[in-house]
Amino acid sequence: MSSSRIFKLQAGPAFRYLVPIFCVYAFTVLLPLLISIYYSVHNEGGTEFVGLQNYVALAKDNDFWFSLKNNVIITFFCVVGQVGIAFLIASFFMTKLLKLEGLHRIAIFLPVVLAPIVTGYLWSLMYNYRLGMLNWLLDLVNIQPVLWLDNPKYVLYSVSVPLIWQYIGLYFIIFLAGMQNISKEVLEASEIDGATWFKKTAYVILPLLKNVMSVALILCITGTLKVFDHIYVMTGGGPGRSSMVLAQYAYNNAFTMSRLSYGSTISIGMLILCAIIVLVMSRWTGGGGER
Repeated sequence: MSSSRIFKLQAGPAFRYLVPIFCVYAFTVLLPLLISIYYSVHNEGGTEFVGLQNYVALAKDNDFWFSLKNNVIITFFCVVGQVGIAFLIASFFMTKLLKLEGLHRIAIFLPVVLAPIVTGYLWSLMYNYRLGMLNWLLDLVNIQPVLWLDNPKYVLYSVSVPLIWQYIGLYFIIFLAGMQNISKEVLEASEIDGATWFKKTAYVILPLLKNVMSVALILCITGTLKVFDHIYVMTGGGPGRSSMVLAQYAYNNAFTMSRLSYGSTISIGMLILCAIIVLVMSRWTGGGGER
């Protein structure tokens, strides 16, 4: 039997299964990306090629850099809150102190399955100045109610909390799966040597989860850089532009101000930033993976 015939027999079923998936991926991801690239190098009508003119304007756009700064601040909070807290919770699950583990896992992971818009509305109700739970608790201890979403001093912190709350469960599952793959002999040896929970976590578990940690950080950073739903529902980028992020800025330009070419340029700029972060993180963690 010829080699081409053997290839057809082996690759045929694979292609039949992959082609529909690739078509969906091409239609939902690749085609919009190509359209965005096209519009980013054309004028607003899409009729005249302007080259990198939109990107030059983007580099000089103060609102773009202000939105990026807000993204960086929110990303910092999310890295500490989502990845950091999830790691601590997962390491606590590796101890023998916790009871009803299944119930706790469901409770921690449940927010992940909620739609971001639902999460945004729920937290908007909690932040409500007159009827919100947070101000009700403050009132119980005779503290003046706070404008959580209407005060520029607090708004970035306020919109970060729902993001942290919703996605802790995702990174918790990632870390827990990684920790459960660590050899039990290694953990037992550290306990026999008298390592406390902190020392076992810091000097045994954490180094062995370096690759898992790098994946979690990449997912967290890139995911937070493109956050949109929560901000759109809770503040719409306000008050003023205090909580404006890159995705909201691109949306406003493309659909509110009908500047489709410039909105596409902002989107491509976000893509480039995410790609740079992934490359830097891969370089940073790549050396440690060599043995």
